[in-house]
Amino acid sequence: MIPARYAASRFPAKLMQDLGGKTVILRTYEAAVQTGLFDEVYVVTDSDIIYEEISRNGGKALMSIEEHECGSDRIAEAVADMDVDIVVNVQGDEPFIDRKSLQNVIDVFKDDPSKEIDLASLMIPINDQEEIENPNAVKVIVDVRNFALYFSRSPIPYRRDKEASIQYYKHKGIYAFRKEALMDFHRLPMQPLEATEKIEAIRYLEYGKKIKMVETNASGIGIDTPEDLEKAKKELK
Repeated sequence: MIPARYAASRFPAKLMQDLGGKTVILRTYEAAVQTGLFDEVYVVTDSDIIYEEISRNGGKALMSIEEHECGSDRIAEAVADMDVDIVVNVQGDEPFIDRKSLQNVIDVFKDDPSKEIDLASLMIPINDQEEIENPNAVKVIVDVRNFALYFSRSPIPYRRDKEASIQYYKHKGIYAFRKEALMDFHRLPMQPLEATEKIEAIRYLEYGKKIKMVETNASGIGIDTPEDLEKAKKELK
């Protein structure tokens, strides 16, 4: 499922911007299909423009009926009546999908016979201090089994001991959910930590869900700003 809003505060209509002769959202959709990992791929949108763009090019699109605060809610509405086990959320502004990373996230559930894991996601090692301190880069800390302990826009952990050896990780917003966990998210109200940080993954933690994090070095280019779009054009060339 690729949730796709037309409006975006930092870069309005970014998903309909031209990227080497195709729109950003169409490139993302085609990249998801081309991985060969999914039984079905849909764009889920509140926009007639995006719906028509995908449908006109032979893709599958669904219109959201309700207004939604985040991608998880939009996807939950779309899959409510579908007979599925695992739902993967690919961001609409991520046209450079890394197949291996997605495969690793999906494989988490194959090695979980007791169904301990509610959802899985990706984390990327980061070492640049500016990125560590950047509130737009969501950081994640994990336990010894790589289950998420917390997500924050602040640098976590705080480096009180300057000599301590610690690796910082950035959260990459690709998720694989058990359907039940996704429907729970949609049903349960937002709590104070999620409301404060504006990070939807925190809601799962606040309600006791288990998030398995998978390390990857494939950062790709997410298109949040016009500058990102220019980088993506160069990458495509």
